[in-house]
Amino acid sequence: MAKADNFNVVIVGQNGRLQFEAALFAVSFRHFNPNFKGRFFVAEPQPGPLWHGNQAMGNQEIRALIEAQGAEIIPFESNHFGKDYPYGNKIEMLTALPKGEPFVFFDTDTLILDDLTDVPFEFDKPSASLKVEGTWPQIELYGPGYTAIWKSLYDRFGLDFDSSLDLDQPDEYWRRYLYFNAGFFYFRCPHEFGERFLEYATSIRNDPPDELVCQTLDPWLDQVALPLVIHSFGGGRDALAPGYLDGSHSCHYRVLPLLYAREAQRVVDVLEELTAPNKIKKVIKGYEPFKRMIFQGKGARARALFDQENLPRKEQAIRNRLKREKLWLR
Repeated sequence: MAKADNFNVVIVGQNGRLQFEAALFAVSFRHFNPNFKGRFFVAEPQPGPLWHGNQAMGNQEIRALIEAQGAEIIPFESNHFGKDYPYGNKIEMLTALPKGEPFVFFDTDTLILDDLTDVPFEFDKPSASLKVEGTWPQIELYGPGYTAIWKSLYDRFGLDFDSSLDLDQPDEYWRRYLYFNAGFFYFRCPHEFGERFLEYATSIRNDPPDELVCQTLDPWLDQVALPLVIHSFGGGRDALAPGYLDGSHSCHYRVLPLLYAREAQRVVDVLEELTAPNKIKKVIKGYEPFKRMIFQGKGARARALFDQENLPRKEQAIRNRLKREKLWLR
């Protein structure tokens, strides 16, 4: 098993919003991991027929800030997804990483909060984020249920379905079935993981089982394939001790209005402390939602709308209130 301090970290950087999120991630990562022994990669999609225009990070100040945090910006080719499914970046970039070296992938809209070498990764047993709602599948009247839908996918790839189930959860309740948010995942080798992820995702997209007839795969394709990949390598929902990622050591905030509305005060404090220095602020504020939420007080207004100890049960309710107050900025 790989040592927990001997792994690489990777995010995807791309023109537009993602390059600013990548810069914020890089600043938070380096602040809490100043002596990190592994490599920190920002993977960048290259121009090609599956994109409209150049998707590389076009802001030179952003690139300089990211590199100043010790990041290596590396290219990857988009041969299967591109503009039609940009979430496919996290699948296609994996084989651009060093083969045979353990990795942890994070979505760009993540804030690192502590030393990642504290996290007790077992890189031979992959897992991913359990900060997830029951977004897929959406069960239709008279259509197949959860069991039929998920079992058809496990059968497609010759995987044991029954061993993936959480038998403490009721039959036909979404939490019974292995399902992750793809906000982070990890394994012992990015090539092994990436090749299987690509195989499963393209098979499901190109030739979905009949049981998926009522289901949409956009934007859920990566999260449909991910549990199958993790299960195929012997990982699962209990492979990583809880409380570290999506907890004490990282926050997948998704958009800043949600961060201010619902995250712990420590997350807000880290965000505002890290972005306060002028050399960071002048770059980060180039993205209008960052400027308005962090530096012009709209984040504080968003936070004041909610009791963080008694939040609405559904994220959509938080979104709706922020939108009514014209604080949904992304």
